[in-house]
Amino acid sequence: MLKVVTGVAVAAAALVLAGAADAKPATGACVLKAAEGTGNSESSAKFQVDEALLQAVDWSAWASWMSSGTTPGYSYGKRTYRCKGGSGLGYTCRGQATICKL
Repeated sequence: MLKVVTGVAVAAAALVLAGAADAKPATGACVLKAAEGTGNSESSAKFQVDEALLQAVDWSAWASWMSSGTTPGYSYGKRTYRCKGGSGLGYTCRGQATICKL
């Protein structure tokens, strides 16, 4: 149980730190963001990374991506990931992406 609570706390801290780093980029500007996610499968851990990356830039872009799979006003291109299977919760992935304001 402690491993699960610790994993959730680490993921929440990563989200807070990622979100506090920068405000929305100006039009035409790009930001390189990195985040970490955990999940029961590699795909769910990558999904957590994708969420954290968008939340770090613009919560409305994240909300749109969650509801429709699009990011109006942003170019959210290729993400890169490094994932490890672990004991307890499952997988931990670290990822990064360049997100540009259109």
